[in-house]
Amino acid sequence: MIATIQHLQGSYRIDLSRPIDLAIPMHRNGPRAWYAEPMSIRPVINRYFTGSVALGGKVNFNDVYFNPHAHGTHTETVGHISRELYSIENALSQYWWLAKLISLTPKFLEVDMDEMKQGDHVIMLDQLKQAIGDQSPEALVIRTLPNSESKKEIIYSNTNFTYMQPEGARWLAEIGVKHVLVDMPSIDREEDAGKLLAHHAFWNYPENPRLDATITEMIYADPSVSDGLYMLDLQVASFRNDAAPSRPLLYMLLDT
Repeated sequence: MIATIQHLQGSYRIDLSRPIDLAIPMHRNGPRAWYAEPMSIRPVINRYFTGSVALGGKVNFNDVYFNPHAHGTHTETVGHISRELYSIENALSQYWWLAKLISLTPKFLEVDMDEMKQGDHVIMLDQLKQAIGDQSPEALVIRTLPNSESKKEIIYSNTNFTYMQPEGARWLAEIGVKHVLVDMPSIDREEDAGKLLAHHAFWNYPENPRLDATITEMIYADPSVSDGLYMLDLQVASFRNDAAPSRPLLYMLLDT
């Protein structure tokens, strides 16, 4: 199933039958962060109804308990840090973007640097500039190295996970990157006294909020997927909330 997409100043051919799924399925043993309990799926059972065929019911009818920011792949808007509600349902007016996948080994800090602390692992501004080069993508997918499959089930709480230098997030906004996708649970430091400097910088909040820009966290890009340009289909559940579970799909560009 080959599609030709006219986008920006170019024409791109992709095979719609070969998506590359960056989402981590949400389940009890999936990745989680922010000190949350595991997500849960359990049948509705009361004196009127049994929501489990295995338990004698006619259908499977489950309640699902989760937090979009804490459990699995999710996409968020500036509403994550704003007093106002900027809902994910209104953040995207289109869902296809030209995206660049890059792989980076976060820098290990041997000394404190501004708000960054000795011993942290940080995606730095100079690394982003070198990896992106002269052509700014609409969407940027960042794969951190090493790229173990443990990312699919890790508990990030109290691990001081990798994050992004705020100046790097600000630069991404300045060059026009609308959507950034990362395999960490946040682009900010786990413990930063609530400053969320990289989030504020990327969304340019509160000065001039970028309401059409998003951050997608806790993706997983398999090692078999090469760095380079792709078409991104950013599929996001329509929640009236600042964030929602999402399923970003990459498609290889043919004949390029």
